[in-house]
Amino acid sequence: MSKPTTVREYFEQLPDPARETATRIRELARETVPDAEEQLKWGNPAWVHPGTMILFVLSTHARHANAVFTPSTREAFAERLTGFETGKGSVKLPYDAPVPTDLLREMMLYRLREYEDDGVTWR
Repeated sequence: MSKPTTVREYFEQLPDPARETATRIRELARETVPDAEEQLKWGNPAWVHPGTMILFVLSTHARHANAVFTPSTREAFAERLTGFETGKGSVKLPYDAPVPTDLLREMMLYRLREYEDDGVTWR
């Protein structure tokens, strides 16, 4: 498999069940932050505020996807993320579990607001 050069190629190359989970997150992002542009960042799909500021990134792995936000976004939802493995700004989403769409939608909107209103940058 060649390294994707576009977000479209990234999704086309995904095997199931990664494709199913990633596509659901992509659809959710398109609904929630429709003005964000999809771009590849570090080889992964990222949703970028019109201009250059990364809002969040998606990465796929053998058994899970990671939704990656700013550490401050992840921290704001810490109480609701107790059932998930998390990293500095990431949330691990196992392929054998439903995508937590309501939670991710709220995190996406929080990240958008934290950038637009508070000026919180990517890292």
